[in-house]
Amino acid sequence: MPEDRNEIVNLINLYGFAVDTQCWDLFGRIFTPDVEADFSAPAHWHDLASFKRDFAAFHDPFDSTQHAMLNHIVQIEGDSANAFTYGNWRLVRKAVDGDPRWDGTGWYDDMLVRTSEGWRIKKRVCRITGWYGNPFVNETIPGVKFALNTVVLRREGEAGRVGFLKAVTGK
Repeated sequence: MPEDRNEIVNLINLYGFAVDTQCWDLFGRIFTPDVEADFSAPAHWHDLASFKRDFAAFHDPFDSTQHAMLNHIVQIEGDSANAFTYGNWRLVRKAVDGDPRWDGTGWYDDMLVRTSEGWRIKKRVCRITGWYGNPFVNETIPGVKFALNTVVLRREGEAGRVGFLKAVTGK
C-alpha cells in the first residue's frame, strides 16, 4: 500500500534527521527495542538502549553532521517489510589535525515490522562503499577505530548477505 511505503521512507529519512540533530529519543520512533544494528565490527548492537547510548557518544564530538538518505526501495509483505537505501554523510570535527571533514557513502539494508505505533526497523545493516577525507575525524571514542574497508554490494548480494535482495528475488 502506498501509505505503508510512505511511512517507511519517512521513517528512514527520520533516522538521518535524528542523527544530525542528535535527538536520540527519536530512535524509539524508528527502531524496535530489540533492534539488531550491524554497522560492521566493532559497531554491532542488539538492543535500542545501547545503540542510542553508543551513537550519542560517537556523534557528540562532531561539530556538524549531515546524512542524506537516497534511492529508497521498499518491499512490503503483510506486517513485515524490507527496505534498501543508499546514504551519503558528512562528518565535521574541527578538533583534529588537517581537514575537518570525513565524507562517506554506503547503504542501509533494513528489515521492518509493523507495530501498534507504526513501522519500526527491527534489523539494520549498514555498509560503507566509499569514503574520502580525514580518517581521524571519525575516531571520536578513544581506542575505538572503525574499519574503513569498503564493501561491494554485488559481492554482498552474491554471498547472501543482503536481506532486501533475498526479499525481492526469493533467493
